Amino acid sequence: MRKEQDYYFHKAKKENYPARSVYKLEEAQKKHKFLKQKQRVLDLGCHPGSWSLYAAKTIGSAGLVVGVDIQYTDIPTPKDHAEIHWLCQDVYSDELIIELRKQWPGFHVLISDMAPATTGNRFADHQHSLRLVRRALELAGLLLHENGSFYCKVFQGEDFPAFVQECKPLFADVRVMKPQSSRTESREVFVLGTGFKRLSKKIPAA
Repeated sequence: MRKEQDYYFHKAKKENYPARSVYKLEEAQKKHKFLKQKQRVLDLGCHPGSWSLYAAKTIGSAGLVVGVDIQYTDIPTPKDHAEIHWLCQDVYSDELIIELRKQWPGFHVLISDMAPATTGNRFADHQHSLRLVRRALELAGLLLHENGSFYCKVFQGEDFPAFVQECKPLFADVRVMKPQSSRTESREVFVLGTGFKRLSKKIPAA
């Protein structure tokens, strides 16, 4: 096991997170502070739960996190954290949008660590990743409040710059990040969009 993997793996275990991926969110949060107290956060691809737990801790007990994944997720939430609702749903399902809108009036932040099952074919994996992240962006457009934030994982490839350009009309600021906890050889990067600008019908501010 590489040193950086070993370090973040043991750090996650020590801090009671199910996976080392939590530090890819923590690093972005420490730099850009897009998770704030009392917010509602939608976490796509939440399994095994590390990002949802970190978001719940950061936004505090007056906030709310909704974690969505096709794998069943249900882990205890510490008392000082926001309440977490775990939904076992497909992100491509229209029923998911209906359920989210029925229960909550929108979200201040959408985070996504979704990734496809890799095949070893770099082009195919890149395209599958883009399909997921474009769905995340579509849901952001439907569910985010004005001035909301979007943080998502995507695999780099020839069509990645086009995706970044797709984000720019929707956010005041868009930047690409490579967290230190992400393995050097990994093609994953993270796109952070802040200052969401709704181009269609507004969801009322909370």
